[in-house]
Amino acid sequence: MVTLEDVAKLANVSTMTVSKVLRGTGAISKQTRTRVFEAADQLGYVPNRLAGSLSARKSMLVAVLIPSIADTVYAEIISSLHSLLDQASLSIFIAESLMDPEVEERQVQELLSLRPAFLVRSGGIASTERTQILLQRFGVPHIQIWDGDDPQGQATVGPSHVEAGKIAASHFLELGLRKVAYIGAETHKDICASRRMESFIGDMTAAGAETHVLTEPDLPRQAESGELLTHRLLEDGLQVDGIFYLNDAMAIGGLRVLLKAGFRVPEDVRVMGFNGTSREQTINTRLTTISTNGHELGQTVAKAILENIGGRLPKSCTLCPVTLDLGNTT
Repeated sequence: MVTLEDVAKLANVSTMTVSKVLRGTGAISKQTRTRVFEAADQLGYVPNRLAGSLSARKSMLVAVLIPSIADTVYAEIISSLHSLLDQASLSIFIAESLMDPEVEERQVQELLSLRPAFLVRSGGIASTERTQILLQRFGVPHIQIWDGDDPQGQATVGPSHVEAGKIAASHFLELGLRKVAYIGAETHKDICASRRMESFIGDMTAAGAETHVLTEPDLPRQAESGELLTHRLLEDGLQVDGIFYLNDAMAIGGLRVLLKAGFRVPEDVRVMGFNGTSREQTINTRLTTISTNGHELGQTVAKAILENIGGRLPKSCTLCPVTLDLGNTT
């Protein structure tokens, strides 16, 4: 590994001079700075930012903990977050919890060991007691995203999933639907999805509708799972006039099964998803969905970070809007 001493030797200066040049401090001549930068480039020197932040008590790192980087919603949030933070020379470090409380605990501990300036963490997971203690006592400003119904940390930015469920139920009731189903997966892990489901089922039941719930704890929340559970719905002989899926991916899988089985959508059965991730892939069938704006969420978090670097993050809860995005499946 190339060291500070190696750069100093090649540039024919002291290690203190190299350190000052790379940190942009001190009254160093332009010629000396040029010589140091050229030596560092020639050797491929990479500064130890962690050591520097510890000594200066200042970090340029933002740690981000999400359920999965494969999830389109979180990819949009991170892209938006990074675009603003990068302009301020802040870097992000991403880790996955996989919606597993034990994995989340381990990742929180590892991320905090990096002494980040901020920790951005997705809510909606039944965190362990130790995770809660780490978040409360470690002193790193903690921003919770995605779960607007249960504010945690110094700031929370996210949609209300209770409201999303109510919007779905209201739309189905306005259409006069009386027999509906909810299809999902891993709802025991995903508190936010559970809130949407319970809100939807609760409002439909209160209005006198017949409701059915099909969820599978061990299936991924992908199109294939939507196909499997929709097959199961049909095999069980359940006749419904509307289906609300956990997300757009599962709804697309369900649509494949319904159309192949000869159902007309929306004439025979209405279909609705959640999160709006199918919009960009639409050709003919445009899925009705409950949309969230990941780009806006990411920007809101980034602005909160940039406005509070080096200071205290004020207690706040920003609810991002959830909207009914009408397609041709209802």
